[in-house]
Amino acid sequence: MSNSTFILDNGAYTAKAGLSNETPKLIPNCIMKAKSERRRPFIGNQIEECRDASGLFYMLPFQKGYLVNWDIQKTLWDYIFSKESCSVNLNQSSVIVTEPIFNFPSIQEAMTEIFFEEYECHSLLRINAASLSCYNYRSENSSTKCCIVIDSSYSFTHIIPYINDSKVKEGIRRIDVGGKLLTNHLKEILSYRQLHVMDETYVINQVKEDCCFVSQDFFKDMERAKYKLEKNIIAKDYVLPDYTTLRRGYLKDPEPSNEQQTLRLTNERFAIPEILFHPSDIGIRQMGIPEAVIDSIKACDEETWPHFLSNIILTGGNAKFPGFKDRIYKEIRSLAPTEYASSYLCMVRWKTTFTRCNVFKSFDNERRV
Repeated sequence: MSNSTFILDNGAYTAKAGLSNETPKLIPNCIMKAKSERRRPFIGNQIEECRDASGLFYMLPFQKGYLVNWDIQKTLWDYIFSKESCSVNLNQSSVIVTEPIFNFPSIQEAMTEIFFEEYECHSLLRINAASLSCYNYRSENSSTKCCIVIDSSYSFTHIIPYINDSKVKEGIRRIDVGGKLLTNHLKEILSYRQLHVMDETYVINQVKEDCCFVSQDFFKDMERAKYKLEKNIIAKDYVLPDYTTLRRGYLKDPEPSNEQQTLRLTNERFAIPEILFHPSDIGIRQMGIPEAVIDSIKACDEETWPHFLSNIILTGGNAKFPGFKDRIYKEIRSLAPTEYASSYLCMVRWKTTFTRCNVFKSFDNERRV
């Protein structure tokens, strides 16, 4: 085995790539075209060179969480491995690449063929990102035998229980709500209420990241959002980028309109992340995250329930919403069986993919190529 291990967390929205002993680079896993520069495609981080990032057209390799466009993905991988980005020689490296839960065999075979035939990598491990989160958590908590991972990412949210690093397949739950749906719903609401932004996915995704939070009491916050501005702690203005003096917008207190173009945000700030907890609000007939966690745990043996409830791992981009951890803790505690609810401790860890050079040693139950 070679000394260096290159890790590629190949997310549907962002790829995280780097050597296992280095800080990873965050790279948009998409190709974008701009109205201002029609002839040039912007690959990954090249979007920072775009003069005007309004009205971007996206070309995504993933659809509904699965890799379907190999030409786009191969172009992005070429960029990630090039001197312009990570500058890695894969034929001297072991490679760990993440894939979705229940990935299709045809996609797995094509990915393996590309890494060995095109990139001539030394060795390859395909693994779920949640399994890496589980491994990292257990390496820091060696006495822990069970944990449950809440992976809320771009395409959907998965609840995955683990016992001794092995997935309990009958306990896996999927909710068809992810960051992409939240951004699209925010675009629709803002376009209906204020300004047509249906073509501004890039900007509105930034608005979502900068402005939204998870409410601890949805109905109280809805009442607060109705107050007049001088008493309204929810309402904020978001100054939109003009790509001349400002490349990314920012949040500020409401004030009379000026030359800057702004969006007035009130209940949108917490109503958008609320979809993660109540998908039925927008017509998705599925459980929210807390109910799905309890349903997942109850699909496992009863003696494991307190161990799952005391070892909950949050990962994925949506877990970064302010208040997400506290809301998950409160709701799971209220739904948990009475004999466990008073004593369990909700442990939280962000996904850490890049912490172990010898990460190959841990995944006995994963396919190793």
